Amino acid sequence: MPLTANNSVSYDEAIWTAIGFIPEGKVATYGQVAEIAGFPRTARAVGRVLSKLPKDTLIPWFRVINAKGEISFPIGSSRYDAQKQRLQDEGVVVLNGKINLKSYRWEI
Repeated sequence: MPLTANNSVSYDEAIWTAIGFIPEGKVATYGQVAEIAGFPRTARAVGRVLSKLPKDTLIPWFRVINAKGEISFPIGSSRYDAQKQRLQDEGVVVLNGKINLKSYRWEI
């Protein structure tokens, strides 16, 4: 059931909540997060919400990847390296810049 069924939370709050449910060692795509939050077909907006998070957030933003199973930041950038490291710290294998969605995608 979408998180916004009662319409008492904002879009941003629904996205943050959905991301908070992603278990350690699993990933979800931007589109998957949008759908879980109750806003299907708004994957790009999920990225905008994530870009507004403060650096010290406890929301596990790094568990959100694109539909191709890739980290969306440019390879070699500090953000890419940080996300890759945090995923690897949780046991997620990142091979040649990709995450195997069959193995690591969060299934509800």
